[in-house]
Amino acid sequence: MIKLASTLACAILLTTAAATPVLAAERTTDPLDSPRWSDMEKGMLSGAPYVFDARVRVEAPTTAENPLNVPITIDATALADVKEILVFADFNPILEILRFYPDAAPAYIGFRVKLQQSTPVRAAVRTGDGVWHVGGTLVNTVGGGCTAPSMGSTSSEWQKRLNEVTTRTWNEGPMSGRLRMRIIHPMDTGLIAGIPPFHLESVVLSDEAGRPLARLEVSQPVSENPVFTLSRGSNAGALQARGRDNNGNTFNVRIPQ
Repeated sequence: MIKLASTLACAILLTTAAATPVLAAERTTDPLDSPRWSDMEKGMLSGAPYVFDARVRVEAPTTAENPLNVPITIDATALADVKEILVFADFNPILEILRFYPDAAPAYIGFRVKLQQSTPVRAAVRTGDGVWHVGGTLVNTVGGGCTAPSMGSTSSEWQKRLNEVTTRTWNEGPMSGRLRMRIIHPMDTGLIAGIPPFHLESVVLSDEAGRPLARLEVSQPVSENPVFTLSRGSNAGALQARGRDNNGNTFNVRIPQ
């Protein structure tokens, strides 16, 4: 019995030792080969455990002609128990783009972003076990998206429509369950002389009973007049959308089914 227990203990030690290099390899090998990945890991993920995971799909154009409006889609519905999606760009002057909490909605979101130069755009998806699952894609662009003034900041009309919300929902067909929401806002980054940062900070989508379906924490790199595409999944009935910007302006609208 002593010999058997000793043999099992050795086997456990060997298995653990063999597993450690595999995890280390996953932690250090960036599929996009970015020289900034080490900084991203420390700064954005705070040293938490992570793996590069092909189930996190980040879709964007390989070449973006307009750096002010680069379409991005994040689909992490292949993962279970998603708690948070953090989207960031390695070479943007403002790294964090948004955080998405799909409380009772599928882990899917589409939006547009400003890019300052060619960069990996990544989504880190935190699951219930505390592990970040990282996916990404490389976007080539002429740049300057974060340091160009918004159209709203140069218009005398934008204040009349600030935080005006328009929506569209699909109840049948291939896009059934999708919700698209457009919010009028200049989304100024604060990187242009004389124009302070002015941007949406939060958007919360709830059901008719007030239960949150999805929450967004929004940063300056999201494009002017943001358009968010979400999936409401099996949640039926009307929805409520409310939001706030960094100057305290708010909106609260009902979205019919």
